[in-house]
Amino acid sequence: MTPSPTHLLLLPSYNTGPRLTAVVREALGCWQPVLVVIDGSTDGGGEAMRRLAAELPGLHVLERPRNEGKGAAVLAGAAWARARGFTHALVMDADGQHPAASIGEFMARSAAAPAALVLGQPVFPANIPAERLHGRKLSVGLVHLETRGPAIADPLFGFRVYPLAPLLAVLGPRRTGRRYDFDTEAAVRLVWAGTPTLNIPAPVRYFSTREGGVSHFHYLRDNVCLVWLHTRLIAALVFRRRRRRVEGDKV
Repeated sequence: MTPSPTHLLLLPSYNTGPRLTAVVREALGCWQPVLVVIDGSTDGGGEAMRRLAAELPGLHVLERPRNEGKGAAVLAGAAWARARGFTHALVMDADGQHPAASIGEFMARSAAAPAALVLGQPVFPANIPAERLHGRKLSVGLVHLETRGPAIADPLFGFRVYPLAPLLAVLGPRRTGRRYDFDTEAAVRLVWAGTPTLNIPAPVRYFSTREGGVSHFHYLRDNVCLVWLHTRLIAALVFRRRRRRVEGDKV
């Protein structure tokens, strides 16, 4: 497989467990190059990835000394990729929930529309936890309010291709969007910045603990994080509208 000079596959990982190596091997079979960002893991994932990278030239590993959250890991990987000439990155969970079989389609759609944010629209399996399915409907409704339309079909699904320069421009200078709020804040702020979107259906897989599934979602902490996120976004939206109204009155 000839590595792409423009599009990178980026997998942030924090204590993903034994599934990490299998997911990375599957990803490498679909696309190269692949960058795994080890976000302060303590489960030996960094060592396993270093060994695998020595074996497979299409794999790169970026290790961060402490866990700072998914958003921080993705932005660190985006900066790494941008510094090496890449223009786009498809972000994919390292636990196997995201569909490796869809990588080629998403990359092709991004190459055909390089200015666009290519968003996965999840197709859920029957075993999805009910609280996740119904809880995300509120997030979808709030994001449609914040973006004044359905440009973002699902703000929580992290399988998406980012144009790197706009992503780093809207979130790089900020302190927010570093943890569970990353996927939503990145998408909303990119739309606010004028980035067009493409929403493409993609299947989701859920693994039980017995199957090696790992979830770092903390119900109280991460829901509070999302509430604070939407409070900030709605406040920013109101401020933007007032500023435009004032500027319009001055004309």
